[in-house]
Amino acid sequence: MKDQPDEGMPALIDTRRHAPRQLTNVLLGIIAFALVLFLMVQAKFILISLAIAIILFSLTSEAINAVGRLRIGPLRIPPRVASLVALALIAGGLLTLTAVLISQVNTVVTMILNYAGPAQKAIAQLFGWMGPEVEQSVLASMQKIQVAGYLTTLAGQASNLLSAAILIILFVGFLFAERIWFDAKLLSLMGDPDRAEKISRMVGSIMRRVNHYLLVKAIVSAVTAVAVYGVFTYGGFDLAVPVAIITFALNFIPSIGSIIATIIAALAVYVLTQNPYSAGSVLVAIGLLQFIIGNVIDPMLMGHALRLSSFGIIISLAFWGAVWGLPGMFLAVPIMVALMIICAQSPRLRPLAILLSREGLPDTEH
Repeated sequence: MKDQPDEGMPALIDTRRHAPRQLTNVLLGIIAFALVLFLMVQAKFILISLAIAIILFSLTSEAINAVGRLRIGPLRIPPRVASLVALALIAGGLLTLTAVLISQVNTVVTMILNYAGPAQKAIAQLFGWMGPEVEQSVLASMQKIQVAGYLTTLAGQASNLLSAAILIILFVGFLFAERIWFDAKLLSLMGDPDRAEKISRMVGSIMRRVNHYLLVKAIVSAVTAVAVYGVFTYGGFDLAVPVAIITFALNFIPSIGSIIATIIAALAVYVLTQNPYSAGSVLVAIGLLQFIIGNVIDPMLMGHALRLSSFGIIISLAFWGAVWGLPGMFLAVPIMVALMIICAQSPRLRPLAILLSREGLPDTEH
């Protein structure tokens, strides 16, 4: 009797053929991700400036459209004039903010040089309840910290702010110059009006959510900074303006930013006064303010605009903080919003969008 061929052999051979191909695709994907990550780290100054420029363009684009629809009698403001006015305001605001930050950095550097020795002793005294040996060990460890080196790095970063501000202004200017051609370029690129309209709606959704998040965060952070400035002024403590600026900036970092800002404020008071009761009072007062603002006012204003997973936000903060440092932590949430909306439009990537969303509803807007 002649042996019959095994009917399962073709499927098995086909599976064996596809297995090396899938492994090759996985390895190529890992190599591509590593290469992109390397380029992102190497070009982080330009990429961070570009990301900030895109955010500023997004924030002002709707305002320019609204201004373009206004009429002054029979006249209408041309979009180019509105764009030039917006660019002038952005340039003036960035340069002013840069000057203020550099000035405050110089103030902080001077204060640190004056209080470096007393600060080390004051912090070491916090461990005095554990015994004099522990206190001396902590003091010896802190005295090994090269404060001058860190201050040099801080001053160097501050000097880079002016270069970054000029680069951001240039990026925003070119984006304004090209904005009237975006729709035509998108249509030519896609070759299909329906696909172009779909992508345009997706970009509009990203801009609306990110704009809403940033505007709410700016309002909440400004209120918190003013409150911290009031606490320092009422207590008669120095460094009220630098601590308020630090609080405003750190409040843009979700979850951990307000905690770090509160600890910095209390530590600054302790170093300035070396009085644990004053530092404790400031810690309680600012912590209570942060709790009320962060858990009552912020959610009330934010609503359901983001719908981001809290765990996803922490992962995003860790990843972008490792790639781009502190600026990456500020940009983590806007990047996560854009990634979630983009993944929601692709059937293959939609599971990732569901994981990034808070309730498994990445496309829902309120």
